[in-house]
Amino acid sequence: MIKQSFKAGAGISHVGPAAALSLALLLASGSLRAAEADSTIVSGGSINDVVVTGTRQATSLSHLPMNVTVVNRSQLTENFQQSVLPTLTQEVPGLFISSRGVMGYGVSGGGSGSFNLRGLSGGSRVLVLIDGHPQYANIFDHPIGDAYQTMMADRVEVVSGPASVLYGSNAMGGVVNIVTRKMQDDGVRTSLNIGAGSYGSVQTELSNQVRQGRFSSTVAAQYSRSDNHRPHMGFEQYGGYLNLGYDLSESLTARVSADVTHYNASQPGAVSNPLLEADQYITRGVVNASLQNHYDGLDGALMVYSNFGRHKINDGYGPNSNNNQPRANLFRSKDALTGVSFYETIRLFEGNHTTVGADYQHIYGNAYNTSRADGSKVPTNYMAGTGKSYRNEWAAYVDFRQDLTAWLTANAGVRYDWQNVTGGEWVPQFGLAVRPVSNGLLKLTAAEGFRNPSMMELYFYGTNGNVDLEAERMWNYELSWQHTVGDFSYKANIFYLKADNLVGTGIKPDGKPGRINTGSFENSGYELQASYRICRSFSVHDNLSYIHQQEGREQIGTPKYVNYLGLRWQQGRFGANAGLQYVNHLYTGADEQTFTLLNATVTYSPLDNVKLWVRGENLLREKYEVMAGYPMPRATFMAGVNVDI
Repeated sequence: MIKQSFKAGAGISHVGPAAALSLALLLASGSLRAAEADSTIVSGGSINDVVVTGTRQATSLSHLPMNVTVVNRSQLTENFQQSVLPTLTQEVPGLFISSRGVMGYGVSGGGSGSFNLRGLSGGSRVLVLIDGHPQYANIFDHPIGDAYQTMMADRVEVVSGPASVLYGSNAMGGVVNIVTRKMQDDGVRTSLNIGAGSYGSVQTELSNQVRQGRFSSTVAAQYSRSDNHRPHMGFEQYGGYLNLGYDLSESLTARVSADVTHYNASQPGAVSNPLLEADQYITRGVVNASLQNHYDGLDGALMVYSNFGRHKINDGYGPNSNNNQPRANLFRSKDALTGVSFYETIRLFEGNHTTVGADYQHIYGNAYNTSRADGSKVPTNYMAGTGKSYRNEWAAYVDFRQDLTAWLTANAGVRYDWQNVTGGEWVPQFGLAVRPVSNGLLKLTAAEGFRNPSMMELYFYGTNGNVDLEAERMWNYELSWQHTVGDFSYKANIFYLKADNLVGTGIKPDGKPGRINTGSFENSGYELQASYRICRSFSVHDNLSYIHQQEGREQIGTPKYVNYLGLRWQQGRFGANAGLQYVNHLYTGADEQTFTLLNATVTYSPLDNVKLWVRGENLLREKYEVMAGYPMPRATFMAGVNVDI
């Protein structure tokens, strides 16, 4: 069992206090500068930023038609969060990630860490990548929130909208790509961060980076734990990360990496249905080996990767669960996704970049029960009576990008993806990037995304499963404008999406309940980002999103309106940053939640390499829920020290 010490414990006219304050600040800041200068943006990405997610090859955002938000390492670490998810929720408009406590997302019933992008939620309709290869629990087809640690991340690139041409199934609504840390300059760097705070929460992280000639390495380890704010909600996690690289020549680099994390989590159930012994023991890992080439006119890589998981879950018992009796069996599952990916970008002629690639994935899953008394397997009807299943996927794609003039770039791509259960999918995308003025960028895109049914949806329960399910599909249309004027930068985009063949529960043709393709829904909305560096020591940034959902087809975990206003200040050895987030009409399935959160971090550096920090969250002591029946904690605090050597 988990050791823990329990403690008591809509429209524009309704934009809320955060929006009103941010609007006033941004209007004021916009009037302070009128002359154009170098492209600078405080948060969200400059039009000249170089990203790898939108095209597999390092490319300036000014030549890509898709909407990409970049969250860099300084943003990921400024609040000393061990997970990248809290930062992404604040910094990426249209992205909302569920949570349930001070620390730990968990899985299974009562698990959080679900990604919702523009109203696309449930399962893995948003694909999480680490250095371009997919990460999710394969049986249940969803990301594991506790596996995405800040210690491994150099930056996170989020593509809003379909990215299935490059990344296949599950990139239907977009991708979140964690680009890992790599030592660039010769030398040795070591960093230690330790913190402790409310509800017995503790976090520690140690990392070391080395570069010597052609060799580079990053090694990191972390430990965290919390009792959380409700009884029977303990969380404990430890893990490590390794990345080794060697430059075989100026144009060829070999790299291997591995990340393993294990956590124990308890979930107390909804307040209306409290649970005992609802414990989870989860191990997730990923290994990757790659050979990257950067010859004149050629850029590409060959990657072999595998992500895997081992899960032991006690679903607990309570007044409305398991007849209020401890469970005799534990749910067990194992999964692995092993793949090979190859891509190469060639320049066929002046102003051209053509990427060709091929992917293969073997996706395996095994689910069963074991007796708590003696550990023996218990017969079940999981996975259509077989106890295990697999999928094989093959794909080939081409992405064509051409500079037609100095100010106009066209993009077109297509992918053919074949799976042994659902068959084949043709996936196209089209786009234009227009640069009509200095530091200004107009983008237009039309792209299709898809998601193959998960093994749980295909095979769980019954002797025949649901193998007649079809892939989910979605078209997304988007128009955006981005501009930088001096130290003031802003971006605005509008979108419309329509998803079909969504997988849900219903009555199958044989008259039995099961998984079926239930129909479609339409979402539309807009997203705005702005930032302004007022002076060397003070900057302000803001992002907001509005999502209109089709009535009767609302998706759980989707807020109607979100606005985040952030302030950063640094003067000598003192620093501070604060964020005010207003969430309007968050649909939880049971009701709609509206709340305002104030978070802040204050730092002081007594020495050049030592930083003391204090972080406070929900400082307004708001009473709210992100998941129905799981009240979030009121004000919490954590303090610590960070040492860089």
